[in-house]
Amino acid sequence: MTHEEFEKAATYWDKKEQTEMPKETLKQAVYKFINENNTCALATGTGDYIRCTPIEYSFHDDKFWMLSEGGRKFIGLEKNENVCLAVYDKYDSFGNLRSLQIMGKAELIEPFSEAYNAHAEYKKIPLTALKKLASPMNLICVTPVEIDALFSEFKKAGYSSR
Repeated sequence: MTHEEFEKAATYWDKKEQTEMPKETLKQAVYKFINENNTCALATGTGDYIRCTPIEYSFHDDKFWMLSEGGRKFIGLEKNENVCLAVYDKYDSFGNLRSLQIMGKAELIEPFSEAYNAHAEYKKIPLTALKKLASPMNLICVTPVEIDALFSEFKKAGYSSR
């Protein structure tokens, strides 16, 4: 592909005529979907290194929270706070698509800090149990910067699917 062809493909949805849903209605639909699910694909990277990790999340305080023992996702997290999350339903047809792509900023929450302890309480994980671990669980917090939604059901209501 030429640069122009890549650019055309990349901006396809930007140039397509869209019928926008009212922001509050869209926000309610997005938050409902986020709360109906608990697993995402977390993409991290730095330089030419990219990692995409399936991981459980919680969503509260308008942020995504993920506990992790560790793993290669931390190679990217150390050097690059920019991440992307994908939350989606199993595909069964074009008429039944539901997915989100969330671009955000990640931060690691200090173990046993106020925010860490509050999340443990939210998850109903006793701090005593966390403190017994050989090494503390890492808590990744992602603040969304942009959320792209693709819900086929929006078309039935007269709006664009994106």
